[in-house]
Amino acid sequence: MDKQQILKQYFGYDSFRSGQETLIDSILGGGDTLGIMPTGAGKSLCFQVPALMLPGITLVISPLISLMKDQVMTLNQAGIHAAFLNSSLTQNQYFKALSLAREGRYKIIYVAPERLLTDSFLEFALEAEISMVAVDEAHCVSQWGQDFRPGYLKIAEFIDRLRVRPVVAAFTATATKEVRDDIIDLLHLHEPLVTTTGFDRPNLYFAVHSPRDKYDTIKRYLENHRGESGIIYCLTRKYVEEVCSKLRQDGFPVTRYHAGLSDGERRQNQDDFIYDRSPIMVATNAFGMGIDKSNVRYVIHYNMPKNMESYYQEAGRAGRDGEPAECILLYGGQDVITNQFFIDHNTDNQELDPMTRALVGERDRERLRRMTFYCFTNDCLRDYILRYFGEYGSNYCGNCANCLTGFEEVDVTQIVRALAGCVLSCRQRYGVNVIIDTVHGANTAKIRQYRMDANPHYGELAKIPTYKLRQVMNFLMLQEYLTVTPDEYAVVKLTKKSAMALEPKEPILMKMAREQERPEKKEKAGRTRKGAAGFVLGREDEQLFEALRRLRSEIARKEGVPPYIVFSDKTLSHMCVIRPGNRNEMLSVAGVGEFKYEKYGEAFLKCVAGFEKEQADRTDFEGPEFRSMEYGEPQDYENF
Repeated sequence: MDKQQILKQYFGYDSFRSGQETLIDSILGGGDTLGIMPTGAGKSLCFQVPALMLPGITLVISPLISLMKDQVMTLNQAGIHAAFLNSSLTQNQYFKALSLAREGRYKIIYVAPERLLTDSFLEFALEAEISMVAVDEAHCVSQWGQDFRPGYLKIAEFIDRLRVRPVVAAFTATATKEVRDDIIDLLHLHEPLVTTTGFDRPNLYFAVHSPRDKYDTIKRYLENHRGESGIIYCLTRKYVEEVCSKLRQDGFPVTRYHAGLSDGERRQNQDDFIYDRSPIMVATNAFGMGIDKSNVRYVIHYNMPKNMESYYQEAGRAGRDGEPAECILLYGGQDVITNQFFIDHNTDNQELDPMTRALVGERDRERLRRMTFYCFTNDCLRDYILRYFGEYGSNYCGNCANCLTGFEEVDVTQIVRALAGCVLSCRQRYGVNVIIDTVHGANTAKIRQYRMDANPHYGELAKIPTYKLRQVMNFLMLQEYLTVTPDEYAVVKLTKKSAMALEPKEPILMKMAREQERPEKKEKAGRTRKGAAGFVLGREDEQLFEALRRLRSEIARKEGVPPYIVFSDKTLSHMCVIRPGNRNEMLSVAGVGEFKYEKYGEAFLKCVAGFEKEQADRTDFEGPEFRSMEYGEPQDYENF
């Protein structure tokens, strides 16, 4: 079979997404490859399709047990023989899997990086015909990445030990230029084809709020999104326990995940989430990497993460099926202090030498600063994220809170001059809070101790609220009129652009929101679902969608697999549009391949046919003169 036939028969798709075919062709041509693709863009297909075409075995190096289990389960459901080798297997299970691998039973084998150089695995690998080594989550090889994994440094040594060097393909969703260079260097990629398909996820809506009561905000949001699956990320175990407990008391189907739980409880809670027994997960960042749950409709950050890489990776767990999803960050000032504490007391880099460890700490503080600016920018949030990763857009996406909020241009020249002047006159010795308190005229012990009450700008902006002064200060840092030192004390410093703030030649304008917080979106009765392909489901389609979803849940329970493994929400939505009536029509639905049709196709055809018959019978009973063409509701209310 060629790549198109494999794509259709096993995965149910008629065409490749952007970048996939280029990466597949590179691998099939025998070249090393690096693919940088956003979450949900189909990275796995880029090594799974060629794995079925190459003569030998493909080893997929993956960082987490949950990621391996999920992908192997998905492949087996599609009729592809795959296995994983990790610490979740007993010794007997592990050696049995190795024995079957030697017999050629598996085309794809997932393995943890720490297993590569063990005697038993190395003995197998030296005998086997390995055509490709695919490195998933490749950013883990870089100490400059957000999930550095020392075990990934063993990959290059493992490949060098093989009798014949296979094709090496590496994939990641989030990587700055420094991380990309590290991946190429540390994995010893040979003149790789590097393909970046872009970091944008158009189906995701982004918002940042600074509510007085974070829990109340979450509660109201969940009340408006009942029946949907989502993740709530918290910075600490304490917050996880607190939020999860309150949500349970308020009747939400919620579970929790953090490193303080036993292995058994973490596994059970993760399964409850994946199988939709508890569709709401409250967790620390210990949860989520490798979770391929396609129907997550929202990701809420109860606290600000430590950097943009972590935020975008965690937020990207929403809407993996391409359907609309929401990513909401609830910012509070304490979040910065907590993250700073974690950076200053980081124990993850003890293997590094003191100089490198200091550089990593400095880099982490700079990334925290950039993350904080995201929470205060009035520009397009999506554009801010993309610019961070080296992409540049139009600064208007139409699908983030800032783009959908009314702004006005405000002249902040006098505020800017006073803040920059205060920094200059105190000889750049103090932090943000001292500068703001000085110009606002605060009479605190610290201000008196530092003699800032004698500063020429003391009290100059006493009539302006401190929250507004803080907004302008963040604007100055975002626009690089001022900066802060990347160390524990974060002292405000002047920059090359500071002269433009001290003696402006023209007014300095800043966008400020007319309203401080965007009101919660109200759910409308019978709201429509818009699919990634642009189709919209009306009320009757939504009813069919729910019927198909019930059937999917019933099949998933019987087979002991997560519902999205049977069919994704996107596939069910496409069924509602096409309304397949036979085998060929069902095979035209995105995500329905030959193997899945043989397993599930007839059941879903019967469900569609039964629904259409029920709708037809209801129409005949009520009479066409009383029904709306679009919604199937009484049209002439005055005659009743």
